[in-house]
Amino acid sequence: MSGLKQAIRERAHELGFDLCRFASATPPDHAPKYEQWLAQGRHGEMSYLARNAPKRSDPQLVLGGARTVVCVAASYFARLEVAPATGGSPTGIVARYAQHADYHDVLGERLKALTESITEICGAGTRSLWYVDTGPILERDFAQRAGVGFVGKHTNLISRQLGNWLLLAEILTTAEIEPDAPETNRCGSCSRCLSACPTMAITAPFQLDARLCISYLTIELKGSIPIELRPLIGNRIFGCDDCLAVCPWNRFAREGELMKRQRRTDLGLLDLVELLGLDEAAFKLQFGGTPIARAKRRGLLRNVCTALGNLADKRALAPLARACSDIEPLVAEHAHWAIQQIEARQAED
Repeated sequence: MSGLKQAIRERAHELGFDLCRFASATPPDHAPKYEQWLAQGRHGEMSYLARNAPKRSDPQLVLGGARTVVCVAASYFARLEVAPATGGSPTGIVARYAQHADYHDVLGERLKALTESITEICGAGTRSLWYVDTGPILERDFAQRAGVGFVGKHTNLISRQLGNWLLLAEILTTAEIEPDAPETNRCGSCSRCLSACPTMAITAPFQLDARLCISYLTIELKGSIPIELRPLIGNRIFGCDDCLAVCPWNRFAREGELMKRQRRTDLGLLDLVELLGLDEAAFKLQFGGTPIARAKRRGLLRNVCTALGNLADKRALAPLARACSDIEPLVAEHAHWAIQQIEARQAED
């Protein structure tokens, strides 16, 4: 290993990243498949993905003269304790990554420091750009090329060292750094993730229709959740981990020190009735600085109403009736739907 690479990798580990590897900045191999995915409309309302498609296909359009992509990863794995059923208020589930401080801020602060170190190590003429899930980069492709992991059948990255509970970030740089060996796919005949998806959003191995994905429906979608998909969401109110949780490579998962320190134990199971009573100020107070803030109050309460309708707990009828008069029509609409579901279930019983 070159001294340059070793110095950068050691600095990345000092900053808390669990993995740091290097890839060439030539166009990603899967760019044509990505463009086909966009043409099929499988990105749904995430228009920014199509708007920046040319840049995602060619790093030179992002940073002229880019020679290397520094790929880093941080594990957010945690051993979750499942609370026993107590007959208390109905609760909602939040995806594991969102049970932490916002990773954009956590990783971004350290990635900025790593970028500055790269300039110091490689020379003052070095130009670099860093991104934490915000830039026009096909980050999973580069992470696989760098050997961080391989893209699984669920389309997420899987590390042989850390499983698939990974947060990715990257630095495009004009510095020429010896690339690492790429990773090859190691899914074999396993298809657990396809079977686990509640909405069959993984339409085939390595193919995802975001429009069906619960993470898309509860986070990225800004309007009404399609009625036919609402019952499949269950009590998930922000994201979904089902395809990740069943991956057998998670037997190697381990906690990363960086995200372990950012863990929010209060975000594991959330009281749905309490959430339904949040006003704008209370929402910001409880979820500010976490990924959940991305959904905004109206999006989270839309999800809460959907979950309450699926749980069909009659104790939620009065709070849902109040939500039918919410200042946000989106919340009111889903509250009406939830009441209909609960009343229908009561009639069956």
